[in-house]
Amino acid sequence: MTRQNMPEEFKDYATTRLIIDCTEIYVEVPSSMVVQSQTWSSYKHHNTFKILICVNPNGCGTFVSDLWGGRVSDKEITKKSGVLDLLQPGDNLMADRGFDIETILPAGVSLNIPPFPGGRSQFTAEEVDETTKIASLRIHVEREIGRIKNYHLLDCVLPLSLAHVAGQIVKVCAYLTNFLPPLLLPPHMRVTKG
Repeated sequence: MTRQNMPEEFKDYATTRLIIDCTEIYVEVPSSMVVQSQTWSSYKHHNTFKILICVNPNGCGTFVSDLWGGRVSDKEITKKSGVLDLLQPGDNLMADRGFDIETILPAGVSLNIPPFPGGRSQFTAEEVDETTKIASLRIHVEREIGRIKNYHLLDCVLPLSLAHVAGQIVKVCAYLTNFLPPLLLPPHMRVTKG
């Protein structure tokens, strides 16, 4: 179904099934040192819950993982969240270059990430072009994350008193974003001038 409704912007990446990224939500500092350690995010320099968010090429939210402590890696969430079980041979994931997940992908599933400089000081012209193309498509998962965090429960430090329902809160906010106008329209729904 995804390929039948593929936006024109993805013509060079026609096998893209999901665009994935992780995001973090600030949480109050837990009193337990063990929980503090598990939720500490060296990236955010704060205690956080971390979530894997996936959108299809139209920008529609299709997968939201359970919450994890901010310390966990993107690779670990991807591996244990169950999202990889939804993929089929021939599918492609699009992600940021920080997603080092090629070794855990199911057989026949590929990963599209911007190229690495590989110790060189400069990208080739083709690599710059590829990076720009992928970034312009990957932005849709960032936009979806922004829509989710637009719900005011998630744009501040989450009280620990809500920790037991935090996963449900995030999922409900994510599901509600699918009732907003689509980020990208499939070709058959676009209005053409003329």
